[in-house]
Amino acid sequence: MRPEERIRPHAVPEVPGADARHGSWRREFPGEESSVPAARAWAHGLLAVRLAPGTLDDVVLLLSEVVTNAVAHSDSGRTAGGRMTVHVTRDRKSVHVEVTDDGSATSVPAVRVPEADSDGGRGLWLVDLLATAWGSHHDDEAGRSVWFEVAERSG
Repeated sequence: MRPEERIRPHAVPEVPGADARHGSWRREFPGEESSVPAARAWAHGLLAVRLAPGTLDDVVLLLSEVVTNAVAHSDSGRTAGGRMTVHVTRDRKSVHVEVTDDGSATSVPAVRVPEADSDGGRGLWLVDLLATAWGSHHDDEAGRSVWFEVAERSG
């Protein structure tokens, strides 16, 4: 797949009066730490003109946490050439983000209450706190996906 194909929005029907703020985008990233800010910047660039600032901040923060988890806790970040895919969908009421990685034989996504003095462990806790809904699923062929939704709010 050519790089420009990875970031092209999915086809959105041309309907008179359709809102250009909606769409669906997918991009693949390497399973490495540098993908965290790259995914954050990519999503911010897509959504900055489509979302209220508070909603945008929540989406970008949660995406960062989920991508960090994919790098740190899945085979995408533990094996050479590991990849992950980020899929962002914006509709009239919310943003849906799904991160698919290579899965892990040693861990599953779980919310943990972080220790106050801990440097990490807040990823899914934040997702659980800020997202309207979230979940995960595993497919032997596609890998593991963690998704979340954030409802649009004004200002």
